Amino acid sequence: MSRDSKNGSEERQIKKRTIGTERKLTALSLFSGGGGMDLGVTEAGFDILASVEIDPFCCETLRTNIGMAERRSRIIESDIRLINPQELLESMELTTGELDLLFGGPPCQAFSQIGKRKSLDDERGILLFEMIRFAKIFKPKAILIEQVKGFLNATDGKGKPGGVFSLLLSELEGLGYSTKWKVINSADWGVPQKRERVFIVSTSGPNKFRFPPPTHGPAGQTSLFFELKPFVTVGEALEGLGPPGLKNGDSSEGSSHIDVTPEGDRNRIHGVPEGDWLARQFQLPATQRKNLCRKDTTKFRRLSRSESSLTLRCGEIFYHYSEDRYLTPRECMRLHAYPDKYLLKGPIRGRSGRVLKLDQHRQIANSVPPPVAKIIASAIVEVI
Repeated sequence: MSRDSKNGSEERQIKKRTIGTERKLTALSLFSGGGGMDLGVTEAGFDILASVEIDPFCCETLRTNIGMAERRSRIIESDIRLINPQELLESMELTTGELDLLFGGPPCQAFSQIGKRKSLDDERGILLFEMIRFAKIFKPKAILIEQVKGFLNATDGKGKPGGVFSLLLSELEGLGYSTKWKVINSADWGVPQKRERVFIVSTSGPNKFRFPPPTHGPAGQTSLFFELKPFVTVGEALEGLGPPGLKNGDSSEGSSHIDVTPEGDRNRIHGVPEGDWLARQFQLPATQRKNLCRKDTTKFRRLSRSESSLTLRCGEIFYHYSEDRYLTPRECMRLHAYPDKYLLKGPIRGRSGRVLKLDQHRQIANSVPPPVAKIIASAIVEVI
């Protein structure tokens, strides 16, 4: 390539990602899911050039919301292991080292405290290191990874607790990155949900990144510099939604505020007090409690309107604080602090259980609350 043609190519790349005289920061999203992390990173000022996700319903959700926002992001519906990072780099018209942020939340089931915790024996655990494979080619200025807390103690191939985390840090260090990490409770940043996750931020060269301090806490609690806002409650988050539509019944198109509770589950939750769960309601008939045991604290559980929600999970759907029904996907989105304009696509399944594709409840439960992603991504902007 001649010098003139090379310079012309570089000028086109800069022009494509420039607003006025300020260059737009670029990002690549891996394991994008339903788009919570993508949304937060975008709101922090990044232009996500591509999002990689294998689940077809999640991809439909991503395409729908990108179209509404008139963004140019490319959705790549594929198994990430089949993607050649070098070919993707070239198709995005980038050079090595030009990408500002590589981010993603690889599948966490291999490390989850409620799963079987097979760690690297589970292919979903190995997917974590796809972040490294892409980082080797793209050499982004920063890398952001989200994982469950159990990841910190996950055993490596030799059975060493914490070995997987150490291996990840070693791989990042070998690529010239320095890393900082923190367990963050989403409720501390105004999300109406107690959700603890590990966030890992790596930057090339010396790491000047700092995790922002909490903005919310118990009523009356102060930080070093100011009084924290009180935690956002379930009641506050769900205020104004109104009654849900029924499946196959009346509902606004795309609202996801749909009630799919089976009649049998309505009967079983009836009589369970707000903020409590069925297994310890010994005043209720044994035929209603059935085979639940003392450890079943999340099954047939009502939320409390005066507290932040428990962590939303893929295995069960929590119940409304006063009505005999599951939370709707839209209510779960409120508890994850998604904006109401954000639309979910795909089926709304009424019961828990193993499924091949992600329904709407699971798309939310798997995702990063957008405000958390925005706050961390905004702090990354300050150092790159």
